[in-house]
Amino acid sequence: MDPTTSGPLTPGSLVPGPLRHVELCTTTDLDEVTEFYLAWGLHVVERGDDSVAFRSSGPEHHVLRFVQTDYVGLGHIAFAAPSRRGVDDLHRLWADRGVEITLEPEVLSSLGGGYGFEAADPEGRRLRIITEMDAADPLVPSPSAPRRLSHIVLNTVDIDLSCEFYVTMLGFRVSDWSEHQMVFLRNLTDHHTIAFNQEAHGSVNHIAHELDSLDGFLTAVGRMRSAGVDPLWGIGRHGPGNNAFAYYGDPAGFVPEFTTDLEQVQHDASWVPRVWKRVPSQSDLWHLAGPPSAEFRRHGAGQPDPGLHAPRWNRS
Repeated sequence: MDPTTSGPLTPGSLVPGPLRHVELCTTTDLDEVTEFYLAWGLHVVERGDDSVAFRSSGPEHHVLRFVQTDYVGLGHIAFAAPSRRGVDDLHRLWADRGVEITLEPEVLSSLGGGYGFEAADPEGRRLRIITEMDAADPLVPSPSAPRRLSHIVLNTVDIDLSCEFYVTMLGFRVSDWSEHQMVFLRNLTDHHTIAFNQEAHGSVNHIAHELDSLDGFLTAVGRMRSAGVDPLWGIGRHGPGNNAFAYYGDPAGFVPEFTTDLEQVQHDASWVPRVWKRVPSQSDLWHLAGPPSAEFRRHGAGQPDPGLHAPRWNRS
């Protein structure tokens, strides 16, 4: 762990844009998944025999897509690029650095279309960079409905290797550490877009959905309570990122989070990563949530993802 690491090897190089969507694999009946995420505040974009996709109130075509299969795991994580040139430039940069490219830049036939490419990280997670996706119909936003995906936290068997790869190869920057258990990485100004949690296996830890305000956040928590669903952990406010949190367990086998007020890093040059202690007073600054519950830890650990593999990365 190097808490002073704050930038890629090539300062000013291209980085992925905002988080667009996450595709997930599940064994759960999609009617159950749909019922949960409609209560969550999302809207169905597409429903097929073996898939369902949801949008938030923001402009992205969709933010989640679930595919019914024979295992629980990650399909892919998609980030935005501003243009085809941005896609091609990022593809060339990553390929030159030795990142494994699993799909060359092309016009995509997947949900939402667009132009993009796909790469893999050392544990086999599929990362897509996409521009020119289909526009979503404008919605009248509800203050208590998620506006966008805020961040995704991933369980890894080697936190140092994952951190080094995403910083030196993909251009992310370290914002903070939670001891040597978690590392928070940013690509733009959000305190973290991706974080890694040390675990015995690779899997998805949780996916955070952003509300526009603290009032909207609390109303969303109340809406879920009215639907008979209480948080696994929360409500509270984290030290790392300073964001309000409420974590849940969905029927698909994943942990969604309501969040708001995530810290913004406006000046990379002056930001110094911190190392937060894993104690209740720093994991919840409001002193409301207490330590993470055993049920939250079990859900957050998830099942070993059969789509991932032991880390492999030729640093040369």
